[in-house]
Amino acid sequence: MFDFRYHVASLAAVFIALVLGIVVGVGLSGSGITKEADLKLALKQRDDARANLDAARARLQQMAQTAGAFTAAYPALMQDRLQDKSVAILFIGPTDDGLAQAIDKTLSDAGARPAVRVISVNVPVDAAEIDAALAGKPPQLRQYLGDAKLQALGSALGAEYVDGGETPLWKALGRQLVGERTGNVIQPADGVVVARTVKPQQGASATFLRGLYHGLVSTGVPAVGVETTSATPSAVATFRDRGLSTVDDVDLDTGRAALAFLLAGAVGGQYGVKAGADQILPPAPA
Repeated sequence: MFDFRYHVASLAAVFIALVLGIVVGVGLSGSGITKEADLKLALKQRDDARANLDAARARLQQMAQTAGAFTAAYPALMQDRLQDKSVAILFIGPTDDGLAQAIDKTLSDAGARPAVRVISVNVPVDAAEIDAALAGKPPQLRQYLGDAKLQALGSALGAEYVDGGETPLWKALGRQLVGERTGNVIQPADGVVVARTVKPQQGASATFLRGLYHGLVSTGVPAVGVETTSATPSAVATFRDRGLSTVDDVDLDTGRAALAFLLAGAVGGQYGVKAGADQILPPAPA
């Protein structure tokens, strides 16, 4: 549902508290505790707070009406939006059931097939274990040995994940990097959805992930980082800085619509209900 109510309710609570505080202040003023100038200021602040509260209530009512309209339009907006599209999902950290269900619902509502593959990446990465796994491999894999090559390794893995096929790096490093895996690695993906379920990484892991995100984006297919409205800490800034589009409210109908639009080829950007989002929805692609 197109649900801003929790934002506006919080805003309304702030205004109510402000009004109460000012009323108490006015009462104290009547007792001679404050000066006349302070009383006039308190009265003005009270009137301003009440006006702001009225505006917030009107905004909430308007949003409720908009929510109803969007909910009614949602099936038509989503119908066959991703028909015949193959989408891959990549979790940074363990698979999260809530996020997985929200993404699956997006694909289902938009007429896509189930995700072609889902992998969860073990983080933090162990650079020594990665080097040990690559040491005995052919030269095209050994080129990624060493901490200085972690970003390049991540980039190559990102490209492999989207392109599918033989995926020699994923096969060589499956034990070191893959927590859970479903689907097939052969089929190329028309788009990829990324969800982070761990805290921000540092050091070698951050370097590796920087490369991984770059590799996903470099393929040219839509790459979208998603999270729920309650995600803490948010991964939006990280995804944005690495070149991914973002949806910060995939648990809402608006977020699922935004995700479907982006995977269908809408203009990339940051979408959702949180501070920093460009807007709620991208323009729907033709």
